[in-house]
Amino acid sequence: MSAAEAMAALVLVGLCAYGVLAGADFGGGILDALARGPRRDAQRDAIARAMGPVWEANHVWLIFVIVLLFTGFPRAFFTLGEALFVPFHLALVGITLRGGAFVFRAYGPPETTSLRRWGRVFGIASVFTPVLLGMCLGAVSSGRIRVGADGELTAGSGAWHSPLALVTGLFALSLCAYLAAVFLTLETEGDLRDDFRRHALAIGTVVVALSAALVPWVFVAAPHLGAGLLSARALPVLALGGAAALASGYGLYRRRFGLARAAAVAQVTCLLGGWGLAQLPFLIYPDVTLAGSAAPDATLTATLWTIPPGLALLLPALWWLFRVFKSAR
Repeated sequence: MSAAEAMAALVLVGLCAYGVLAGADFGGGILDALARGPRRDAQRDAIARAMGPVWEANHVWLIFVIVLLFTGFPRAFFTLGEALFVPFHLALVGITLRGGAFVFRAYGPPETTSLRRWGRVFGIASVFTPVLLGMCLGAVSSGRIRVGADGELTAGSGAWHSPLALVTGLFALSLCAYLAAVFLTLETEGDLRDDFRRHALAIGTVVVALSAALVPWVFVAAPHLGAGLLSARALPVLALGGAAALASGYGLYRRRFGLARAAAVAQVTCLLGGWGLAQLPFLIYPDVTLAGSAAPDATLTATLWTIPPGLALLLPALWWLFRVFKSAR
């Protein structure tokens, strides 16, 4: 494995970690916005208790991905920043708004108009942010982002709202909501657990329906990506993700919630991993390749040497955070 390939693999690992952990947090906000019925307030309290101790820490993986991307692949980072300027900044606004709203709602005086308004801000930002991030992934694979020989963007500022990107955004939204509902079945008991189980089964049905719509559309709108999904490197990973999706649904149906959570994590990880493998050798199809956009070997090597000691500090801290706040549940 070359230094550029190793760096790309670490970017993909960070993307998978962010997709699972932050995706579940976004999904908590989505469920908060959709909460209805006699246990609406109890559901929102359960979501707040589950997210409260750990939600901000999950964004460390987004920072990890961004730093490795602009250090290891500066040309790709420049192109993405220019082509996806609008959705990236809207997503940043969404992340900031939902964080601030979550805190103001958690510590504001109860039963006030301001509290309800912050709750609406939290829910709305939690909905549109994962949609935008999913649309960005779709834009990267759409083939509409074009770069000239001089490295300047020649087309692609509208790639993020192409039909493929829109469907990918909705798919990301449903996956986040599904992750959160599955996770919350292990954070609650009794009637609340039954509520989140029903949410997970219903949203899982939506995920399946969107998958059925997205897969054929990929072969129409982005045949290069469709061919990559069927390649020997990506297809086994995606097949494993499909099996994990079935196992997650089975776990929910049989009330084996630990199995459902582990399988849902594997499902999202395999989907993102399979997408990344299907993209190879392109970071942005069709003009930005892995080798062509990589930083000099000296930069890649120095960065790769710094990652193990950094992870040696980060991973135990994250493990201890989850251990302290989640083990009792």
